Amino acid sequence: MILVADSGSSKTDWMGYDNGAIITFNTKGINPYFLNEQEIYKLLSKNEDLISHAAKVQEIYFFGAGSSSPDKHEVVSNGLSLFFKNAFISVDNDLVGSAYATCGHEKGLSCILGTGSNISYFDGKNVHDSTHGLGYVLGDEGSGTYFGRKLVTAYLYGNMPAALGKLFAEKYDINKEQVITNVYQRPFPNIYLASLSRFMIEHIDHPFIVELLRKGFQEFVDTNIKDYADYKSMKCHFIGSIAYFYQDSLKSVCEANDIQVGNIYQKPIHGIFNYILHKEGIQLTAD
Repeated sequence: MILVADSGSSKTDWMGYDNGAIITFNTKGINPYFLNEQEIYKLLSKNEDLISHAAKVQEIYFFGAGSSSPDKHEVVSNGLSLFFKNAFISVDNDLVGSAYATCGHEKGLSCILGTGSNISYFDGKNVHDSTHGLGYVLGDEGSGTYFGRKLVTAYLYGNMPAALGKLFAEKYDINKEQVITNVYQRPFPNIYLASLSRFMIEHIDHPFIVELLRKGFQEFVDTNIKDYADYKSMKCHFIGSIAYFYQDSLKSVCEANDIQVGNIYQKPIHGIFNYILHKEGIQLTAD
Protein backbone atom coordinates (compact mmCIF):
# COMPACT_ATOMS: atom_id res chain seq x y z
CA MET A 1 0.00 0.00 0.00
CA ILE A 2 1.18 3.50 -0.89
CA LEU A 3 0.20 6.56 1.16
CA VAL A 4 0.61 10.16 -0.01
CA ALA A 5 0.15 13.06 2.41
CA ASP A 6 0.00 16.81 1.94
CA SER A 7 0.15 18.72 5.19
CA GLY A 8 -0.32 22.36 6.09
CA SER A 9 -0.22 23.68 9.63
CA SER A 10 -3.97 23.20 10.03
CA LYS A 11 -4.76 19.92 8.28
CA THR A 12 -3.19 16.94 6.53
CA ASP A 13 -4.87 15.40 3.49
CA TRP A 14 -4.07 11.72 2.86
CA MET A 15 -4.65 9.51 -0.19
CA GLY A 16 -3.79 5.83 -0.39
CA TYR A 17 -3.50 3.23 -3.14
CA ASP A 18 -3.97 -0.45 -2.34
CA ASN A 19 -4.27 -2.94 -5.21
CA GLY A 20 -6.51 -0.67 -7.27
CA ALA A 21 -8.49 0.73 -4.35
CA ILE A 22 -8.13 4.42 -3.45
CA ILE A 23 -8.80 5.78 0.02
CA THR A 24 -8.91 9.37 1.29
CA PHE A 25 -9.01 10.84 4.79
CA ASN A 26 -7.73 13.74 6.90
CA THR A 27 -5.85 14.37 10.12
CA LYS A 28 -4.70 17.49 11.92
CA GLY A 29 -1.71 19.30 10.47
CA ILE A 30 1.77 17.86 10.97
CA ASN A 31 4.31 20.68 11.15
CA PRO A 32 7.68 19.88 12.79
CA TYR A 33 7.99 23.47 14.01
CA PHE A 34 5.02 22.82 16.30
CA LEU A 35 5.10 19.04 16.88
CA ASN A 36 7.89 16.69 17.97
CA GLU A 37 8.23 13.01 17.07
CA GLN A 38 6.12 11.72 19.96
CA GLU A 39 3.38 14.28 19.32
CA ILE A 40 3.23 13.25 15.67
CA TYR A 41 2.91 9.61 16.74
CA LYS A 42 0.10 10.47 19.18
CA LEU A 43 -1.73 12.46 16.52
CA LEU A 44 -1.59 9.53 14.09
CA SER A 45 -2.64 7.07 16.79
CA LYS A 46 -5.96 8.85 17.22
CA ASN A 47 -7.06 8.29 13.61
CA GLU A 48 -9.04 5.11 12.96
CA ASP A 49 -8.33 5.19 9.20
CA LEU A 50 -4.59 5.18 9.78
CA ILE A 51 -4.79 2.54 12.51
CA SER A 52 -6.67 0.15 10.21
CA HIS A 53 -4.10 0.47 7.41
CA ALA A 54 -0.82 1.06 9.26
CA ALA A 55 0.54 -2.50 9.15
CA LYS A 56 0.20 -2.92 5.38
CA VAL A 57 1.59 0.48 4.34
CA GLN A 58 4.83 -0.08 2.41
CA GLU A 59 5.57 3.43 1.12
CA ILE A 60 4.76 6.92 2.40
CA TYR A 61 5.37 10.14 0.49
CA PHE A 62 4.87 13.07 2.84
CA PHE A 63 4.92 16.72 1.75
CA GLY A 64 4.48 19.26 4.52
CA ALA A 65 4.77 22.82 5.73
CA GLY A 66 7.84 23.26 7.91
CA SER A 67 9.63 20.24 6.42
CA SER A 68 12.24 22.36 4.69
CA SER A 69 15.48 21.28 6.35
CA PRO A 70 17.18 17.94 7.13
CA ASP A 71 16.52 18.18 10.86
CA LYS A 72 12.81 18.89 10.30
CA HIS A 73 12.64 16.05 7.77
CA GLU A 74 14.01 13.80 10.48
CA VAL A 75 11.41 14.88 13.04
CA VAL A 76 8.57 14.03 10.65
CA SER A 77 10.21 10.85 9.38
CA ASN A 78 10.87 9.56 12.89
CA GLY A 79 7.33 10.39 14.00
CA LEU A 80 5.87 8.55 11.01
CA SER A 81 8.25 5.60 11.51
CA LEU A 82 7.03 5.11 15.07
CA PHE A 83 3.53 4.53 13.69
CA PHE A 84 4.19 2.98 10.24
CA LYS A 85 6.71 0.36 11.28
CA ASN A 86 6.94 -1.43 7.91
CA ALA A 87 7.08 1.53 5.55
CA PHE A 88 9.71 3.28 3.49
CA ILE A 89 9.19 6.99 4.23
CA SER A 90 10.01 9.98 2.04
CA VAL A 91 9.60 13.46 3.53
CA ASP A 92 9.76 16.71 1.58
CA ASN A 93 8.43 20.22 1.97
CA ASP A 94 5.04 21.42 0.79
CA LEU A 95 6.59 23.48 -2.02
CA VAL A 96 7.74 20.31 -3.75
CA GLY A 97 4.24 18.85 -3.50
CA SER A 98 2.73 22.11 -4.72
CA ALA A 99 5.04 22.12 -7.76
CA TYR A 100 4.19 18.51 -8.62
CA ALA A 101 0.47 19.26 -8.40
CA THR A 102 0.43 22.55 -10.33
CA CYS A 103 3.33 22.48 -12.78
CA GLY A 104 3.43 18.78 -13.61
CA HIS A 105 6.51 18.50 -15.83
CA GLU A 106 6.66 22.10 -17.03
CA LYS A 107 8.67 24.95 -15.56
CA GLY A 108 6.86 27.63 -13.59
CA LEU A 109 6.41 29.38 -10.28
CA SER A 110 4.38 27.54 -7.68
CA CYS A 111 2.87 29.60 -4.85
CA ILE A 112 1.19 28.56 -1.63
CA LEU A 113 -1.47 30.86 -0.19
CA GLY A 114 -3.14 29.01 2.66
CA THR A 115 -2.60 29.29 6.41
CA GLY A 116 0.90 30.44 5.46
CA SER A 117 2.49 31.49 2.18
CA ASN A 118 5.54 30.54 0.15
CA ILE A 119 6.87 30.33 -3.40
CA SER A 120 9.27 28.18 -5.40
CA TYR A 121 10.64 27.88 -8.92
CA PHE A 122 10.17 24.49 -10.61
CA ASP A 123 12.32 23.82 -13.69
CA GLY A 124 10.23 20.85 -14.83
CA LYS A 125 12.22 18.34 -12.79
CA ASN A 126 13.45 19.97 -9.61
CA VAL A 127 12.25 22.58 -7.12
CA HIS A 128 14.87 25.24 -6.46
CA ASP A 129 15.55 26.64 -3.00
CA SER A 130 14.47 30.20 -2.32
CA THR A 131 14.89 32.82 0.38
CA HIS A 132 11.14 32.97 1.06
CA GLY A 133 8.88 31.18 3.52
CA LEU A 134 9.84 33.03 6.70
CA GLY A 135 6.78 31.95 8.66
CA TYR A 136 3.94 33.79 10.36
CA VAL A 137 6.13 36.19 12.37
CA LEU A 138 8.51 37.37 9.65
CA GLY A 139 6.67 36.51 6.43
CA ASP A 140 3.51 34.74 5.22
CA GLU A 141 2.48 37.70 3.05
CA GLY A 142 -1.02 37.27 1.58
CA SER A 143 -1.79 34.20 3.70
CA GLY A 144 -4.67 33.38 6.01
CA THR A 145 -2.44 34.23 8.96
CA TYR A 146 -1.52 37.56 7.35
CA PHE A 147 -5.13 38.55 6.70
CA GLY A 148 -6.30 37.38 10.12
CA ARG A 149 -3.61 39.50 11.75
CA LYS A 150 -4.57 42.53 9.63
CA LEU A 151 -8.25 42.11 10.53
CA VAL A 152 -7.77 41.73 14.25
CA THR A 153 -5.27 44.58 14.55
CA ALA A 154 -7.54 46.87 12.51
CA TYR A 155 -10.39 45.99 14.85
CA LEU A 156 -8.42 46.43 18.07
CA TYR A 157 -6.88 49.71 16.89
CA GLY A 158 -10.30 51.01 15.87
CA ASN A 159 -9.35 51.24 12.19
CA MET A 160 -12.07 48.93 10.92
CA PRO A 161 -15.32 50.57 9.71
CA ALA A 162 -17.74 50.65 12.63
CA ALA A 163 -20.49 48.52 11.13
CA LEU A 164 -18.02 45.93 9.90
CA GLY A 165 -16.23 45.97 13.25
CA LYS A 166 -19.49 45.23 15.03
CA LEU A 167 -20.06 42.18 12.85
CA PHE A 168 -16.47 41.03 13.43
CA ALA A 169 -16.89 41.34 17.21
CA GLU A 170 -20.20 39.50 17.15
CA LYS A 171 -18.81 36.63 15.09
CA TYR A 172 -15.72 36.01 17.23
CA ASP A 173 -16.74 37.55 20.59
CA ILE A 174 -13.29 39.11 20.48
CA ASN A 175 -11.35 41.31 22.90
CA LYS A 176 -7.75 42.36 23.45
CA GLU A 177 -7.03 39.93 26.29
CA GLN A 178 -8.41 36.98 24.32
CA VAL A 179 -6.31 37.84 21.28
CA ILE A 180 -3.10 38.28 23.29
CA THR A 181 -3.68 34.95 25.05
CA ASN A 182 -4.26 33.09 21.78
CA VAL A 183 -1.32 34.68 19.99
CA TYR A 184 1.31 34.74 22.75
CA GLN A 185 0.39 32.02 25.22
CA ARG A 186 -1.45 29.21 23.43
CA PRO A 187 -0.11 26.77 20.80
CA PHE A 188 -0.64 27.28 17.06
CA PRO A 189 -1.09 31.08 17.00
CA ASN A 190 -0.81 30.99 13.20
CA ILE A 191 -3.85 28.73 12.95
CA TYR A 192 -5.79 30.97 15.32
CA LEU A 193 -5.00 34.07 13.27
CA ALA A 194 -5.78 32.30 10.00
CA SER A 195 -9.18 31.26 11.35
CA LEU A 196 -10.12 34.94 11.66
CA SER A 197 -9.52 35.45 7.94
CA ARG A 198 -12.67 33.44 7.17
CA PHE A 199 -14.58 36.60 8.07
CA MET A 200 -13.55 38.03 4.69
CA ILE A 201 -15.55 35.56 2.60
CA GLU A 202 -18.79 36.70 4.22
CA HIS A 203 -18.06 40.36 3.40
CA ILE A 204 -16.01 39.96 0.25
CA ASP A 205 -17.67 42.93 -1.48
CA HIS A 206 -17.14 45.38 1.38
CA PRO A 207 -14.68 48.13 0.30
CA PHE A 208 -12.53 47.52 3.39
CA ILE A 209 -12.16 43.81 2.55
CA VAL A 210 -11.63 44.52 -1.15
CA GLU A 211 -8.74 46.86 -0.34
CA LEU A 212 -7.33 44.51 2.31
CA LEU A 213 -7.19 41.67 -0.21
CA ARG A 214 -5.63 43.89 -2.87
CA LYS A 215 -2.90 45.11 -0.54
CA GLY A 216 -2.19 41.63 0.81
CA PHE A 217 -1.87 40.02 -2.60
CA GLN A 218 0.20 42.95 -3.87
CA GLU A 219 2.56 42.48 -0.94
CA PHE A 220 2.90 38.80 -1.83
CA VAL A 221 3.63 39.71 -5.44
CA ASP A 222 6.19 42.37 -4.53
CA THR A 223 7.94 40.29 -1.89
CA ASN A 224 7.82 36.86 -3.51
CA ILE A 225 6.94 36.71 -7.21
CA LYS A 226 8.90 39.78 -8.31
CA ASP A 227 11.99 38.35 -6.65
CA TYR A 228 12.29 36.19 -9.78
CA ALA A 229 13.69 38.35 -12.60
CA ASP A 230 11.91 36.39 -15.35
CA TYR A 231 8.55 36.06 -13.56
CA LYS A 232 6.68 37.53 -16.55
CA SER A 233 7.90 34.81 -18.90
CA MET A 234 6.38 31.80 -17.13
CA LYS A 235 3.11 30.74 -15.58
CA CYS A 236 2.51 31.33 -11.89
CA HIS A 237 0.40 28.68 -10.18
CA PHE A 238 -1.35 28.88 -6.81
CA ILE A 239 -2.34 26.38 -4.12
CA GLY A 240 -4.35 26.97 -0.95
CA SER A 241 -7.70 28.11 0.40
CA ILE A 242 -6.83 31.81 0.32
CA ALA A 243 -5.81 31.65 -3.35
CA TYR A 244 -8.86 29.55 -4.21
CA PHE A 245 -11.62 31.44 -2.40
CA TYR A 246 -10.29 34.90 -3.25
CA GLN A 247 -9.05 34.09 -6.73
CA ASP A 248 -10.91 36.96 -8.41
CA SER A 249 -8.98 39.47 -6.33
CA LEU A 250 -5.75 37.49 -6.78
CA LYS A 251 -6.17 37.35 -10.56
CA SER A 252 -6.88 41.07 -10.67
CA VAL A 253 -3.65 41.86 -8.80
CA CYS A 254 -1.67 39.45 -10.98
CA GLU A 255 -3.09 40.96 -14.16
CA ALA A 256 -2.11 44.45 -12.98
CA ASN A 257 1.45 43.16 -12.52
CA ASP A 258 1.68 41.31 -15.88
CA ILE A 259 1.73 37.90 -14.19
CA GLN A 260 0.48 34.87 -16.13
CA VAL A 261 -1.85 32.97 -13.80
CA GLY A 262 -1.84 29.21 -14.31
CA ASN A 263 -3.65 26.67 -12.13
CA ILE A 264 -5.38 27.64 -8.90
CA TYR A 265 -6.21 24.69 -6.64
CA GLN A 266 -7.62 24.67 -3.14
CA LYS A 267 -5.80 21.44 -2.33
CA PRO A 268 -2.84 19.83 -4.09
CA ILE A 269 -3.34 16.28 -2.79
CA HIS A 270 -4.97 14.81 -5.93
CA GLY A 271 -2.30 16.26 -8.18
CA ILE A 272 0.51 15.03 -5.91
CA PHE A 273 -1.12 11.59 -5.64
CA ASN A 274 -1.37 11.22 -9.42
CA TYR A 275 2.23 12.44 -9.85
CA ILE A 276 3.59 9.90 -7.34
CA LEU A 277 1.60 6.99 -8.79
CA HIS A 278 2.78 7.88 -12.29
CA LYS A 279 6.35 7.98 -10.99
CA GLU A 280 5.79 4.55 -9.44
CA GLY A 281 4.53 3.22 -12.79
CA ILE A 282 0.94 2.86 -11.61
CA GLN A 283 -1.72 3.82 -14.13
CA LEU A 284 -5.13 4.69 -12.71
CA THR A 285 -8.07 3.56 -14.78
CA ALA A 286 -10.61 6.22 -15.73
CA ASP A 287 -14.09 5.98 -14.21
